[in-house]
Amino acid sequence: MSKQNQWIVGVNAVASSIDNDADHVREVLIDGSSKNPRLTEIEENARRKGIDVRRVNTQALDGVGGQVRHQGVAARYAAARTWDESELAGLVEAAEGKALLLVLDGVQDPHNLGACLRSAAAAGATAVVIPKDKSAPVNATVRKTSAGAADRLPVVSVTNLARCLRELQKQGVWIYGLAGEADGSLYALDLKGNVALVLGGEADGLRRLTREHCDGLVKIPMPGEIESLNVSVAAGVTLFEAVRQRAS
Repeated sequence: MSKQNQWIVGVNAVASSIDNDADHVREVLIDGSSKNPRLTEIEENARRKGIDVRRVNTQALDGVGGQVRHQGVAARYAAARTWDESELAGLVEAAEGKALLLVLDGVQDPHNLGACLRSAAAAGATAVVIPKDKSAPVNATVRKTSAGAADRLPVVSVTNLARCLRELQKQGVWIYGLAGEADGSLYALDLKGNVALVLGGEADGLRRLTREHCDGLVKIPMPGEIESLNVSVAAGVTLFEAVRQRAS
């Protein structure tokens, strides 16, 4: 996994980083004037695990949080937990024929990416695959929006998404892309085996090369008047159709 220093902000994101990856939390900043009991819990948990905690003013937290609402807490984190693409084959193999992958082709809004990670973690996905270019990075906003999922779920960043899909197919993974104009229905697919569900970015959807490397294109049936869903909503619907099938 690649590593870098960054600031994580927000109650859920910081609490999750301490609970799940305390070895990489370098220090925690707490709003010294806050009476929020959740911040007290975070401080006590951090100190129990030997993490340095500093009480600071709101301005200091504003400085590290940038445009993200920090909720009175921030943590300096020494690992981005972005997995290398060379590790993806091992993740699929370890799933023993039941790999469930979410592939995001160019999701550039960090809030959408964070929400997709949250849905993927809730669905028990094996990993989320994103391209290194034309995608939001796993930054503080993504971590906060994901409510800790970014610390629990392998996020694999790949150089060439089309090549990655080809390699997955060689491992016996069926690749299905979501496209509003497709004829087939998501609900007609068999999603019980090794499956990768591919969703496009906010503006243009799936890119041409990505479409060409899918085993099939399907749509989410929508009887209402709205023609499309937000990508994070579509990811949730799609992932939990796989969950439903696998539970039956």
